[in-house]
Amino acid sequence: MSAHRIAVVVNGKKCECEVDERVSLAEFLRQDLRLTGTHIGCEHGVCGSCTVLVDEISVRSCLMLAVQADGRRIETIEGVAREGSLQPIQEALSRHHGLQCGYCTPGVVMSLIELERENPAGGLSDADIRKALSGNLCRCTGYQGIVDAALELFGKRDAAQG
Repeated sequence: MSAHRIAVVVNGKKCECEVDERVSLAEFLRQDLRLTGTHIGCEHGVCGSCTVLVDEISVRSCLMLAVQADGRRIETIEGVAREGSLQPIQEALSRHHGLQCGYCTPGVVMSLIELERENPAGGLSDADIRKALSGNLCRCTGYQGIVDAALELFGKRDAAQG
C-alpha cells in the first residue's frame, strides 16, 4: 500500500493528512476525520447515503478515492448546522416527517442543498425535486415528506396538485 499526503478543506477547516491510495473518501471522512454523519450504505454509488459536496457538486463518497479530493473543498452533513442550529432544510424535513430511521437523511440533505444552490430563485416543481432525489434511496418515508419539505422551502406545487 502506498500512502499519499493530501490537503483538503472539510466543512471550512483545512486538513493535511496522509492516506492510503485505496481509501475511499467516505472511509477517510468517517475513520480518519471521525465525521460519521456520512453513511456508507451500498458501497456501489447506488443508494446515495454517502453523498457529500465536493467543490459544491454532489459526489458519492464511496466511489471517490480520498487522494482524488486533494486540493478540494468538501462539505459533509456535519457542516450543515450552524452553531448547533438546524438549517431550514433540516427543520422542514422534521416538520414534514421527511425522515424516519435517518440513514439516508445526510445524503438527502446534501442533495437538496446542491439543488437549492443550483436554483437560487426557487420555483422548483415536484418533478424537479423528485428528479434531483432520484439518486437517494429511502426505504422508510415513501419520499412524500421529503418532497413536501423541499417544496416548502424552494418549490412550487405542480398545477395538477393545486
